Amino acid sequence: MKSKNLLAAGRVPLFTWFLCGEPLSDCPSRAHLYCYRSEANDLALRLARQYTGHQDVVVLDHAYHGHLSSLIDISPYKFRYLDGQKEWVHVAPLPDTYRGPYREDHPNPAVAYANEVKRVVSNAQEKGRKIAAFFVESLPSVGGQIIPPAGYFSQVAEHIHRAGGVFVADEIQVGFGRVGKHFWAFQLQGEDFVPDIVTMGKSIGNGHPIACVATTQAVSRAFEATGVEYFNTFGGSPVSCAVGLAVLDVLEKERLQAHATCVGSFLMELLRQQKAKHPIIGDVRGVGLFIGVDLVQDEATRMPATQEADYVVTRLKENYILLSADGPGRNILKFKPPMCFSLDNAQLVVTKLDAILTDMEEKVRSCETLRLQRCSVKHPPEETHPTQILY
Repeated sequence: MKSKNLLAAGRVPLFTWFLCGEPLSDCPSRAHLYCYRSEANDLALRLARQYTGHQDVVVLDHAYHGHLSSLIDISPYKFRYLDGQKEWVHVAPLPDTYRGPYREDHPNPAVAYANEVKRVVSNAQEKGRKIAAFFVESLPSVGGQIIPPAGYFSQVAEHIHRAGGVFVADEIQVGFGRVGKHFWAFQLQGEDFVPDIVTMGKSIGNGHPIACVATTQAVSRAFEATGVEYFNTFGGSPVSCAVGLAVLDVLEKERLQAHATCVGSFLMELLRQQKAKHPIIGDVRGVGLFIGVDLVQDEATRMPATQEADYVVTRLKENYILLSADGPGRNILKFKPPMCFSLDNAQLVVTKLDAILTDMEEKVRSCETLRLQRCSVKHPPEETHPTQILY
C-alpha cells in the first residue's frame, strides 16, 4: 500500500470515471475509496460534522444506513430495538404516498413531506440543536421500497442547507443504473438536484468489497484541514479498483441500465396484472429493477398483511426463488434482482407468485382469520428449477 504509483494505476481511472464521466459530472468533485458500505456512510457522517461544525442528523423513519455503532444510531430500523433514539438524531416521516400521511390523492406530496422535515429541523433548533446532515437512501429500501415524490429532495435540501447542514444521498443499494432511467437514483428527483455527499457500495464491486464517498472540494478540504489522516489498509487497492472498473465496463458494454428499464417495465406490468387479480396486492410501485409489492389484509384500511407476506416468501423459497419482505409492517415483497435478470426470469417469478397467491386465497376462504399457519400445510416445490434467483 506504500507504492503510490501502483495505487494510482487503479485509482486514477476509477476516480476519473466517477468525477469526469457523465454520471457524476455535475456532482461532487472529490472521491474516496473504501471497503464497505458502513465505512462509506461513517465517513460521510464525519465529513458532514467536520464541514458544518454541527453534530445532529435528520433521518427518515425506518431508515437503515449500516451496522457500525455510529450508523445504528442514525438507523431507526435498528435503534428502536436496541438502545433507542439518541438526542442528536431526529426522525422525519417516510415520504410514502401509499401509507404515509400524504398519499396519492394529495395535491403536492413532495412539498408536504419536505415540510415535515422542516418541522423536525425547527423542533430541534428550538432545543438548541444544530443540524449537520440529512441522511437518506435515494430510494428507501428497508422502509418498504419507497419512491419519494419528485421534487422532495430539492425541497428538503433547501431546509437542511438553511439550517447549516448538508444533504447525504445513500446510493449503496440503488445506484449504478438499477433504476434504469438514470445511473443514480437521486437523479429521479430532477436534473437540478445535486447532493452534497454521495455514498456508494455493493454494486460498485458486484460482490467485491469496495465502497466510495464522493463529495465537494469544500467538504473534503474541511476534513483534510484537521490534519487527521483517514487511513484504510485495503480501501482503494489496485485489485479493488480493477474490479470497480470491470463492473463499470460490463454495465456499459452489456447496456445493463437500459436492460433494467426494459425488464423492470415488463415486471411491473406483470405485477400490476396480478394486482388486478389478487385483492391482497394493495400497491405495486417501483422503477427499473427496484420494485415493491405491498400486501394488505384490507384494501380500504391498507392493513399490512404481515403473515401472508411471510407465507409467500416461504413458498417462493420452496420453489427456488429467494425474495424477502420488509417495510414497517414487513409486508412489502422486495424485488431487487441482479442486473442480468431477464424477461424469462420475470415471467417465471410472477407465474409462481400467481400460483401461490391463488392457492393461498383458496385456503384463506376456509379460515376464520387470515392466520395462514392455522390452516395451511407445507407444500413441496411445484417443479424443480436448476438455478436460484436471488434478490
